[in-house]
Amino acid sequence: MKTIALQRKIVVSADGSGLVSQAGGLLLLETLRVTGLGRELSAQLERWRPSRAVHDPGKVIADLALTLALGGDCLADIAMLRAQPELFGPIASDPTVSRVIDRLAADPVRALKAIRAARATARQRAWALAGPHAPGTDGQLIPLDIDATIVIAHSDKQQAAPTWKKTFGFHPMTVFADHGATGGGEPLAIMLRPGNAGSNTAADHITATRLALAQLPKHRRRQVLIRADSGGGTREFLTWLSRPGRRLSYSIGFALTEEIQAAILALPAQTWTPAYDSGGQVRPGAWVAELTGLVKLDGWPKGMRLIVRKERPHPGAQLRFTDIDGHRFTCFVTDTRRGQLADLELRHRRRARCEDRIRAAKDTGLRNLPLHDFDQNQIWCEVVALACELLAWMQMLALDGPARRYEPKRLRLRLFAVAARLVRGGRRLRLRIAASWPWAGQLVTAITRLQALPAPT
Repeated sequence: MKTIALQRKIVVSADGSGLVSQAGGLLLLETLRVTGLGRELSAQLERWRPSRAVHDPGKVIADLALTLALGGDCLADIAMLRAQPELFGPIASDPTVSRVIDRLAADPVRALKAIRAARATARQRAWALAGPHAPGTDGQLIPLDIDATIVIAHSDKQQAAPTWKKTFGFHPMTVFADHGATGGGEPLAIMLRPGNAGSNTAADHITATRLALAQLPKHRRRQVLIRADSGGGTREFLTWLSRPGRRLSYSIGFALTEEIQAAILALPAQTWTPAYDSGGQVRPGAWVAELTGLVKLDGWPKGMRLIVRKERPHPGAQLRFTDIDGHRFTCFVTDTRRGQLADLELRHRRRARCEDRIRAAKDTGLRNLPLHDFDQNQIWCEVVALACELLAWMQMLALDGPARRYEPKRLRLRLFAVAARLVRGGRRLRLRIAASWPWAGQLVTAITRLQALPAPT
């Protein structure tokens, strides 16, 4: 028996007042306030403000970061904020936003230095407010994951070039600070490069690492673990990391050479120990062993250990030429002297979380570089980093449990995209969130937590 439900015809009109969409954006506004990021941007970018200008460049850049965090992907999407001045304040027009980007791109070295200085100051404040939830407060090393990614260009842009994946666009180098299993991560550097830039260019790895270290609070800069895939396993980069006085730990992928393959085949069966899965439990069909001393490492940094992982490929996986006896092998090098091999290998393998961070950044403006000039798009990458940091700091300061690991899409669906009504009364503004919204309580709690935090003086 069929049930035919009658649906009333909905009459639509554009005459509502006092309504706010993206009401959850108040979370990001409060994060701007308590970290002092908005104020720092205004102070650092003051020199680019023309006389008698209404909007200062710092506010424009902060508004662009808010736009990307809420789901925008081009300059014109700032209209989403402009339509709601009661919540987001006065927003610059599209021509004003374009002129600000042009002025900053005309002096890229100083402009990027100013934005990065504001980010570093705000990060120190955010980590201080986060207390035990901030990276490194437990005394453990702070993993900095380095990886490059491809950003496809669908039109002719300055320095866009063919990539190694036979596409066309850019090949930026990124560095993310990993918050561990209970949190997400935040970008410390997004360095734009042409599409034909190499994956194992040591100079780019060094530059990206320098930019990332400068973003960390000074008392945390000697508490760092640099992780990278085999693209970072170059002699020059490892020598730079191991320079005396630098005090950086590393765990870097290493290429599988013929000499290493021969050493693997010569290993006795009893030297292999079981590897761990992501939960720290023994993983069937996977083993680790150490090759240090069995392979000539002349000219490489002293104290460098070479560790190999052996595993059975999952069903249906295509074997490679480097696979031996039906097993797949991967190597990495580290300067860590203590710890079980399985623990060190698991620590290295967790750098794969960087792929999640890159995916989140592409959902927050990095997928599309909307401008033509290279310097303009580098400024855009800094705005992307600001947007990702706002999300990460908001989660670190206001959310708990699984919500601290939400990716941007889920944050927008559950917390940001809720509608609300602005009500005036008693000289106050009240944001009334729909009572039927499933995550209304979580949103109210998070906003209350942020509002209880003091702004920097």
